[in-house]
Amino acid sequence: MDKLKMHSPDLSQENIAKIRDLLPGCVTEARDEATGQLRLAVDFDQLRQELSDRIVEGPQERYQLDWPGKKEALVTANAPIAKTLRPFHDESVDFDTTRNLFIEGDNLDVLKLLQESYLGAVKILYIDPPYNTGKDFIYRDSFAMPDEQFSIASGEKDERGGRLVANSDSRGRYHSDWMSMMYARLTVAKRLLRDDGVIMVSIDDYEQSALRKLMDQVFGERNFVAQLVWEKGRKNDAKFFSVGHEYLVVYARDAVSLRERKEIWREEKPGARDIWDEFVKLRALYGDDFKTIEADLSKWYSDLPRAHPAKKWARYKRVDKNGPWRDRDISWPGGDGPRYDVIHPVTGKPCAVPEAGWRYSSSTEMQRQIKLGLVEFRDDHTEPPFRKAHIRPIPDEFDEAQIESETEDENGADGEDTEFATQVRGSYFYKQSQVSVKYLRNLMGAKVFTNPKDHEELARLISYVTPNERAGIVMDFFAGSASTAEAVFRANATYGTNHRFIMVQLPESLEDAESSTTGTAKKTVQAAIKLLKKSGRPLVLSEVSKERIRRSGKAVIGEPCDPGWTKDVGFRVLKVDTSNMNDVFYRPDHVGQKDLLAAIDNIKPDRKAEDLLFQVLLDWGVDLTLPIRRETVQGKTVFFVDGNALVACFEAGVTEELVKELAGSEPLRVVFRDNGFVSDAVKINVEQIFRQLSPGTDVKSI
Repeated sequence: MDKLKMHSPDLSQENIAKIRDLLPGCVTEARDEATGQLRLAVDFDQLRQELSDRIVEGPQERYQLDWPGKKEALVTANAPIAKTLRPFHDESVDFDTTRNLFIEGDNLDVLKLLQESYLGAVKILYIDPPYNTGKDFIYRDSFAMPDEQFSIASGEKDERGGRLVANSDSRGRYHSDWMSMMYARLTVAKRLLRDDGVIMVSIDDYEQSALRKLMDQVFGERNFVAQLVWEKGRKNDAKFFSVGHEYLVVYARDAVSLRERKEIWREEKPGARDIWDEFVKLRALYGDDFKTIEADLSKWYSDLPRAHPAKKWARYKRVDKNGPWRDRDISWPGGDGPRYDVIHPVTGKPCAVPEAGWRYSSSTEMQRQIKLGLVEFRDDHTEPPFRKAHIRPIPDEFDEAQIESETEDENGADGEDTEFATQVRGSYFYKQSQVSVKYLRNLMGAKVFTNPKDHEELARLISYVTPNERAGIVMDFFAGSASTAEAVFRANATYGTNHRFIMVQLPESLEDAESSTTGTAKKTVQAAIKLLKKSGRPLVLSEVSKERIRRSGKAVIGEPCDPGWTKDVGFRVLKVDTSNMNDVFYRPDHVGQKDLLAAIDNIKPDRKAEDLLFQVLLDWGVDLTLPIRRETVQGKTVFFVDGNALVACFEAGVTEELVKELAGSEPLRVVFRDNGFVSDAVKINVEQIFRQLSPGTDVKSI
């Protein structure tokens, strides 16, 4: 029976194997100095020659980004780790049903652990990393000192594994340490993004230029989308200029993929949301009686105050199943468009062709639009039909000619500003920073974060870059105040989406922070400590983050929400820990009989069955938020993940009858404890039983 490897993948060896497939002469074998084992290795001299059309001699001048520690950072990003994630029910909300995750631990470890379960699965990565101002703490990854105990003794790590050091601008490695920290994490995070995924990074002036170069290297210069300016307010105490802004650097995982999908980013204009909400209310009252809905909507428009922003959109007074709409010209923009017959559904004769030709490039596309109900015919064929432009466009309404004709002119030719009541965002936006500070103070009952990101702006951004997405994954691996989690709640509640989040936060000690800060920052830390002491929770930052998510979830579902949202405001709490499997520290010639007896059970004694289950989910690359059902089968506890997607039993004394019963359910995967069978005979027969009763099942042990 095959055994699960129970550690994160060794990406360097996988990458070398890919090179071997392409250029076998460039890969050789070399002995690992640490383990003494033979491993694949690259002959870089030969590789350079293979990739050159001339003889390669010595270093060549070239455009590149370099700093001390860059190579080590890449090695760290690719190196496997023998760690796992353990579940914590009592700290979670709706553990059994939620699709959201809050993971506590070093974010580099977490990113590595999630590589297989969420490879190419994340739609949005948003991070707000330490800004490297000379006063902040950053993660420091030790390359030269692998010994955990030495790292703790030297003060580089705390006993819980936290890796934070003060990055003073007087240090010789001030920029290098920050770059190495970011490089390793961005390199691994890129693997999680979907082909049409987007990463957004908040940054200030100190490292903005370095971050841009780093992002160019990791994601590719051609995948740069925009650098937004987030103005947060004037600083009247500035000596020279008031620098109250930050940046939001946006890159696509693959800009070509975004373009091929014809993904167009737009957001609703002021007032459009009010019209949609009124339509939803009327639809709930009258169902598909669109004439009555139209009459009531017209009266609603007329009753609005003159200054109301929705007054501008009163032309959206017609209604169908896709919402309020108005008529638009169906002719080719600019003239000289295609000409073909469009048959009137009543008269059966070809409709009059617009002078500029049809808007749609082919008769096939025109028929597609007609079948979608997006073309409205006149009473007869003597006039061309017109298009429906909905106030909240459906994805199928977009076509290339339509997109090209959209204008940014605020006073378009017909008095409206764009094709729909939507707009493209500019690269500059303003939101006073104190708004989010005051909101969070009211929510938490105290000022527990000094500079939280505005969750409303983040919610707008999430919705903006997911125009055709109903349930994408949003990840933030510098969770901090957990603004991103609340932003996901708000976006879902407002727009009826069902995005889910993965938040990652290091359990930074608040007591250590209290002793190392002064002024306002110290008071903020003290307020957070006071909050946690009331609830009896550990005095670490991640606990404050979780509390913010709990409170914001309750606040959001207590307000009017779009009916399309499932109202999932829960989250599963998982924590990084050492592997569930016992470590082996002895060479074969140093092992005694007592050591062999201790090795009979390869699982640590303090680990529960559910701990083992989550390590199996990681190892098998299964989504960590799938529903888990626990049943008792023939006296043994058995876990069923997402129905029969995975079945696991980690108890001892597994009999052949139990194996046959599990095989009868024909699971996709099944896993047992290696020493959990009642006899060696049963263990030997397991694969044969499944081969007979459920040949499609993948059988493994731990």
